[in-house]
Amino acid sequence: MRVLVVDQLSEAGVSALRQSHEVDVRAGLSKPELVAVVGGYDAVVVRSATVIDADVIAAADRLRVIARAGIGVDNIDVEAATARGIIVCNAPQSNTMSAAEHTVALLLALVRRIPAADHTLRNGAWDRSTFEGVELHGRTLGVMGLGRVGTLVAQRCAAFGMRLVAFDPYVSTERADHLNIQLIESPTLLCEIADFVTIHLPRTPDTIGLVGARQLRALGPDGMLVNTARGGIVDEAALLAALRDGTIGGAALDVFAREPITDSPLFALPNVVVTPHLGASTKQAQDKAGTMVADAVDLALAGEFVPSAVNLQVTAAVTDTVRAFMGLTTKLGRLFTALHEGVTSAITVEYRGRIAEEDTSALNLATLKGLLSDVVDEPVTYVNAPLTAAERGLKLTTMTSSTARDFVSVVRLTAEGENAVAGTLIGPANKERLVELWGFEIDMEPTEHMLFFRYVDRPGVIGKIGSLLGDADINIATMQVGRHEMGGDALIAMATDSAVSPDIAREIAHVIGATQARTISLPQT
Repeated sequence: MRVLVVDQLSEAGVSALRQSHEVDVRAGLSKPELVAVVGGYDAVVVRSATVIDADVIAAADRLRVIARAGIGVDNIDVEAATARGIIVCNAPQSNTMSAAEHTVALLLALVRRIPAADHTLRNGAWDRSTFEGVELHGRTLGVMGLGRVGTLVAQRCAAFGMRLVAFDPYVSTERADHLNIQLIESPTLLCEIADFVTIHLPRTPDTIGLVGARQLRALGPDGMLVNTARGGIVDEAALLAALRDGTIGGAALDVFAREPITDSPLFALPNVVVTPHLGASTKQAQDKAGTMVADAVDLALAGEFVPSAVNLQVTAAVTDTVRAFMGLTTKLGRLFTALHEGVTSAITVEYRGRIAEEDTSALNLATLKGLLSDVVDEPVTYVNAPLTAAERGLKLTTMTSSTARDFVSVVRLTAEGENAVAGTLIGPANKERLVELWGFEIDMEPTEHMLFFRYVDRPGVIGKIGSLLGDADINIATMQVGRHEMGGDALIAMATDSAVSPDIAREIAHVIGATQARTISLPQT
């Protein structure tokens, strides 16, 4: 696969990509240059400098993944990529530690007035009285956003002996209690309670201007503000006025509404500490961003689930339990399509046992990907599977049950209650097993080459199948026989060491009088 890196990426990231792919590093391409070359690549890796807009995406005929080596994706047209079935992913955990440490560094620099004191001493003045600072111990820190970075900052400030309060409407009281943090119902009330406020929210339409004149007045003349999250969350005009007239005591900023920026009235104020978006600027963070995004590109180009994809229709973080079932569920979808006769517009996925306790939205995507992969002429991804299903009028419904007879968890696919295909994972290694097929109980590992016959139970059938496959020089790896009663409807399911052609399958079906016969090849991942 060919990968185009269009922004500066750490050497660790480039090396990781080159282990499996042909990589071209071409930083600084203009938009016309990028449009001209992007069609020859399967993946594009960016940071924040290059914009991947709808025009670039339209020119990318073979593109399967756009990966940003960082947290945000604001320079990528996610909607246009999603419409083309292109995965957009990032490296959401790559700079969390660096960002948290930079936040604490800015807070300390602000309350101890370190930059101004450093500047004064370098210019020849030994001025101790001017730079009286403030202790953190015993003061209250207000955290806006208890995500990964906000939580890390809170934990580190707890070590200073600070009281912790937070605003985050998406965090449960139980989680906050576990962190020894008091949840506050609004940003304004948080500012009233806290001595210092640190912002760790994403930039969204709801958070732009979230901290304005009202919140700054609530923070008060001794209060101080730190923002290492995203520019625009703090109203910079209101902040400038509040700092000038003493409404608040000071601010430390790593991010700005417009970047890059080298000329701002904020920079002239003595009660402001500024840095040029350095939250992720450590060697460790850059290396992690590069290697994490390389891992995501590997998964995407292999057709596997990408946990860091931002344009998947999943409603919660994908747990290890759910991720373990992704491959099996995709295979069940492909098996169902191959085994089912005729067209169906409604398929039910049943989640039974422990898997039913999880958020299974990612497994629904895997099911759709499997169901559609062999019936449409374009690649089906976790991104475009819902749209492709909707275009074909395919509706997926789900059912859950807390019990799964004989197994810890089972995933089962049916159409109108019939033609079931079911599977499970067993043992510490999560080995895949098919446990039901065409309504028959089986115990079979899904393999690359499989053969299924439905027939009337009678002596001699197995021998005839073995003889015909032997004549074709095809070796049987495993075989399962299922029946409901002697002399009734029966199933033979087998794995072979090589593919069985449709002609041989039809010949066997004719000889044994099979009512149904299927030969299936599943790519192994």
